[in-house]
Order: sequence, then C-alpha cells, then structure tokens
Amino acid sequence: MRIINTEEFNQIHTTGAVLVDLYADWCGPCKMIAPMLDELSSKYEGQVTFVKVNVDNDPEVAQRFGVVSIPTLITFKDGKLIKQVTGYQPKPMLEKLVSEIL
Repeated sequence: MRIINTEEFNQIHTTGAVLVDLYADWCGPCKMIAPMLDELSSKYEGQVTFVKVNVDNDPEVAQRFGVVSIPTLITFKDGKLIKQVTGYQPKPMLEKLVSEIL
C-alpha cells in the first residue's frame, strides 16, 4: 500500500474504488491490520486503489472526515463516501468493505 499526502488524497479518492487507511506509526491496531490490507491490496490490484494516510504527518484528511481514533478505514466509489469504520477489523470485515465498493 502506498502512503499518500493530503494533495494526493484529493486526487485519488474521486476516481474508481478506493480504500483509505488512516493510521499512525505508533498505533498498535494499525500495525495489526496492515498485513491484511497489504494482502487485499495485492488480491484486488487493478480493481481497488488501496492507500494510507499518516494522520500525524497529514492531519487534514482525518479532520475533514471527523476521525478521532485510528485506524480508520474509509471507502469511496467514484468520489462518494461509501463507509467509514474505526478500530481493528477482522479480515472478513475488510473483505466486506472491499466488496461494497466493487
């Protein structure tokens, strides 16, 4: 998964199916969810764009969507927010998030 900044987010989230992982390097649950997101990113390559935004380095995206806890995953379809979930998610829930934007 590619780490992006606010400017890149503004371009990426408006086209196609996108899953954004808002995280921080110090966040334990963020580290736990990362390998599953990497796996799904490979599985759905070309169908869904998976990106990460570090909320410590780029807080604007988190502020825009009212994120107060991480990890927060936000899915978009052609620029429309589909779902926003906070906290550690098991793999079946992550797969469901992806299926909702395909």
